[in-house]
Amino acid sequence: MEWAEVIENPFLKDLPFKIELNKWGQLLMSPASNDHGLRQSDIVIKIHNNKKSGRIITECSVQTPEGVKVADVAWLSDQFIEKHGFKTPYTVAPEICVEVISPSNSKLPMEQKIKLYLQQGALEVWLCDKNGKVSYFSKDGQMKSSKEITGSL
Repeated sequence: MEWAEVIENPFLKDLPFKIELNKWGQLLMSPASNDHGLRQSDIVIKIHNNKKSGRIITECSVQTPEGVKVADVAWLSDQFIEKHGFKTPYTVAPEICVEVISPSNSKLPMEQKIKLYLQQGALEVWLCDKNGKVSYFSKDGQMKSSKEITGSL
């Protein structure tokens, strides 16, 4: 299955799941919760309050060698938008990609997503745990804090 087929399929609209594709084009679905949405909102507000330019997207699709992954939150610079617009999915990852960890997520898939977003060009990948604690990653490994956003969540 291709990503365009996923987003155009009327049976897949309005599901209470986050949908991604694996490298074989198979659908992967993760249940959404209100807590998950709250964590996304907290991150959007934090980025909005600290970045005076660019745009924030929730549910941002990125084509990777392992299929289409969907960052819960992403920040795109004005330069990124100028170059890539708002096409779906992006073939290059936005500068910041954020994943809110759900109870259904295990460590290995999250590590893989960090790697994939960074390989696709993200400068930072953030992981937000169930308590709202955020871990920050770059190509150089885990960081104490974001270099793109000041302050902590």
